[in-house]
Amino acid sequence: MDDDRTILGRSRLGALPTAALIAVPVAFLGYFFAYPLVAITLRGLSVDGRLDMSVVLDVLSDPTLQGVAVFTLWQAILSTIITLGLGLPVAWVFARFDFPGKRLLSALTLVPFVLPTLVVATAFVNLIGPRSVVGVDLTGTLAIILIAHAFYNLAVVVRGVGSFWASIDPRLEDAARTLGATPWQAFRTVTLPLLLPAIAATSALVFLFSFTSFGVVLVLGDLTHTTIEVEIYRQATAFLRLDVASTLAVLQILGIAGILIAYARIERRTGTSFTQHFADAPAPTSRRQRLTVAAILGGALAFIGVPLALLVVRSFRVPGGGLGLTNYRNLVDLPATSAAFVDPSEAILNSLGFAFAALIIATGIGILATASLTYASRRVARAFDVFVMLPLGTSAVTIGFGFLVALDRPVDIRASVILIPIAHALVGIPFVVRSAAPSLASIGQNLRDAAATLGASPLRVFLTIDARIIRRALLVGAAFAFAISMGEFGATSFIARPATPTIPIAIFRYLGRPGEVPFGAALAMSVLLMVVTAAAILVIELGDRRRGSRR
Repeated sequence: MDDDRTILGRSRLGALPTAALIAVPVAFLGYFFAYPLVAITLRGLSVDGRLDMSVVLDVLSDPTLQGVAVFTLWQAILSTIITLGLGLPVAWVFARFDFPGKRLLSALTLVPFVLPTLVVATAFVNLIGPRSVVGVDLTGTLAIILIAHAFYNLAVVVRGVGSFWASIDPRLEDAARTLGATPWQAFRTVTLPLLLPAIAATSALVFLFSFTSFGVVLVLGDLTHTTIEVEIYRQATAFLRLDVASTLAVLQILGIAGILIAYARIERRTGTSFTQHFADAPAPTSRRQRLTVAAILGGALAFIGVPLALLVVRSFRVPGGGLGLTNYRNLVDLPATSAAFVDPSEAILNSLGFAFAALIIATGIGILATASLTYASRRVARAFDVFVMLPLGTSAVTIGFGFLVALDRPVDIRASVILIPIAHALVGIPFVVRSAAPSLASIGQNLRDAAATLGASPLRVFLTIDARIIRRALLVGAAFAFAISMGEFGATSFIARPATPTIPIAIFRYLGRPGEVPFGAALAMSVLLMVVTAAAILVIELGDRRRGSRR
């Protein structure tokens, strides 16, 4: 009976009808995600409505575009290697030792990853860009891109590998040491083989994020270095070559799919089963251990904290010298004086409005999708789960470009302001589902059945039992959706109109203008965006902590 649940229809006594639940998220994702991707694919492979590979061949044979593809691949590989080199020692410290402030430091390592890319780019423009506070300008070099990617993705390695490393019993290495192995030999022959699945998983994520990097490369690459993601944007907006942009988008989608397939095969080959260990980590005891832990944590905090701290300090610097609130006052007083100059207060209000709209859309669709995963059969749930998660593996630029290509039928809504929060919600929905699904799946069916036998309708059962239990998890997912919307830049750069700028759009335009006033406004807006993101992180951490204590 497939866990006593029907494939479609009402699953059990007191459960909501699965067909009705799944129809709304499927229709939403089908029209706003799958349909634009299909339209891009057809556009890239067709000429005058007929299948024609000539555009693809032209793109593949273009030396400039070949260079873009090679650079995209090369910088992603280097970014992954550098991020692993920096992140693995930090992951080891968090996995193997306990120390004061560990929870706080763990939360701080997450800050760069959830920061909007434009905030990261602005921080590095301030640190080692054309307006560097240390007198070093690396704009347009490969080095600044690699450093920014490592900064942005460090948390992926620390969280992904560290949590897995903590579950490996340290006595396995101790046993190897008693047999005469050196510390390095014990790690290489015992721990490393067990860590390979986690390292492979995090490497794939870091590679994917670097491969589809947009905001960081667009600002810091200074068009000297561009990725496929940036080139799609340039071809569509600067050169109006929609055929080339569509072809590049198709090639990027195929490349990402190939990467994920290869990763899945590698993970199956390198996976090693073992008994997990969940004992508390000890405090560093020897002087050497304390110095090593302090040095690694100090280096990580400096790598994370210095760019952000200098960004905050510089935002208070007044043109001509001294400190003050001039840059922040300008966010209220500074009007838009040209098409490229955005009214800061208008951008802030727009971003807040779009973020709340995206939160509502992502939470509503996410609840229905989560309920569908819970009530549907295992076979349907597995397929639907993959479908819901697909937006996370698709570049935001491709989504935004797909809106422009496809959403003129049956009604042309490409100029509608609602597309902005919808594009943001597409990425927020998977976070809502991932946050709420475990809590909803843990609810015993006997609770629903008992309520149903007392006369409660399926909807009433869901509202009085399921919704109450998963509300904290939904708060975490909603916070993710809000933070993602506030900082989203890739899709917004395609679909935002001059009358509806957002904070990331404003920051990008300010960075492109000469003078201290627009640069100061970019710094101040970046700090405000960072504060909003940090508040969302706090909500997420508190929600996770409360759920953990309840369990």
